[in-house]
Amino acid sequence: MYDAVSFVKRLPLMLKPDASRVLIRPFMMDGEARIQRIIARVMMLAESEVEAMLAKVVGDFEDRHHELRHMLSRRFTEIRRYLYTDGDISDVRKMLIASYFTMEYSIESAALFNPSIVAHPDQSGADEGGIRFILSLRATGEGHLSSITFRDGFIGPDGGVRIIPPTRFVTEPEYVGVKIYNKGLFRRKLREIGCENDVSDLVLKPLPEQFYLVDLKRQIDAVQRETGSLRKDIHTTAMSMVGLAESNYEVQFGESSISERIIFPNSPSQRRGIEDARFVRFADDDGTVTYYATYTAYDGSITLPQILETRDFLHFTFSTLNGPAVRNKGMALFPRRINGMYTMLARQDNEHIFLMYSDNIHFWYDPKVIIKPTFPWEYVQMGNCGSPIELEEGWLVLTHGVGPMRQYCIGALLLDRNDPSKVRARLAEPLIRPVGTERDGYVPNVAYTCGALLSGDTLIIPYAISDYATGFASVNVHSLLEAMR
Repeated sequence: MYDAVSFVKRLPLMLKPDASRVLIRPFMMDGEARIQRIIARVMMLAESEVEAMLAKVVGDFEDRHHELRHMLSRRFTEIRRYLYTDGDISDVRKMLIASYFTMEYSIESAALFNPSIVAHPDQSGADEGGIRFILSLRATGEGHLSSITFRDGFIGPDGGVRIIPPTRFVTEPEYVGVKIYNKGLFRRKLREIGCENDVSDLVLKPLPEQFYLVDLKRQIDAVQRETGSLRKDIHTTAMSMVGLAESNYEVQFGESSISERIIFPNSPSQRRGIEDARFVRFADDDGTVTYYATYTAYDGSITLPQILETRDFLHFTFSTLNGPAVRNKGMALFPRRINGMYTMLARQDNEHIFLMYSDNIHFWYDPKVIIKPTFPWEYVQMGNCGSPIELEEGWLVLTHGVGPMRQYCIGALLLDRNDPSKVRARLAEPLIRPVGTERDGYVPNVAYTCGALLSGDTLIIPYAISDYATGFASVNVHSLLEAMR
């Protein structure tokens, strides 16, 4: 049997978690009374003590964050409502109070893995025959909380990979804009998540066909005032409706190094993490290019597939995915329409790979099985490893398979270019399996990726090493195709 591993070249490059990359985050404790007692203690300090203490805080932390004083001032506005007085307070006292309700969070202290890679929208600096790229990674910190972080770099004409060293700073984007909701679509999504009932009807009925979050919250308050004492389930429905609305939002980064940008969980559906973003450079029929990423939002009990989009990696729009086919993890969008339709790979049941089409990127129905476990290394589970890559020969799809001892391996197959429900070829052996020290990590014996990038005849595959770090491999695509059955 052909040894597929023989033409895989592991590159001398590895990205490991860096605990020094920390993000400013709110720090709160339970109980309003406790918060007020802490504030009262700071209010009792003499102004000279306040100035000395703030100087110590700034001295200890300002070289770890951009504009620390501005961040503390903004944090104070969020907790000012707990003060007993509206009287004048000095700026230094405001910032010192805020520092007691602020903390650092090390975004990648536990792991930096499950990478996805796309061509950079700005190709300046790339060598002729090479590509400038953006790499997204799942960063995991304290409490196994996952977010999306980025790196950028270059693939040379010889297939070598160079990562631009990240800065030590990490910043979150600003929440921007006001999301408008369509009542019909909103009602349909409530039905899909099992939250459509007479309470949601009472809330939605008076709202116009296009409404804002503030309208929704105002109507929920009205319904609660009218029926709350009689209905025990109204709070649950109200929380679900607000949570659904807040899962659709937009953010804006300032001009900064891409390695400084962090997409941290921001909505109720993401409360416990944003996982496994699969980015794709999508070229529409009219020539416009949009970068989409399907990802998994996790709220602590439910995993929910969602989608984000951006043109420039500065402004991002987050939206829920809808329809009965939106389930499980691992949805991956094709990089263009096929026969006029958006096309997606999905994993509905953990065992098979499904294909589905839609005329609306946010709604998905009628998935069809196209790949079943065939080889021993994929008997337990199968799924895609990122968006398909278009070749003259067809659509190259990297897959993952789980076999004995829960070992995750990366495989490959080829789908028909015009009808991707047809499998033209398939690799019988794993393309990449965890070997040597790659077997050791947070989750042992895992090789996994969320996307690869073709540069000339070379396929660059960044891959997770046992849910801890990220390695890189290159594959000659012609050798890969020859190895397929």
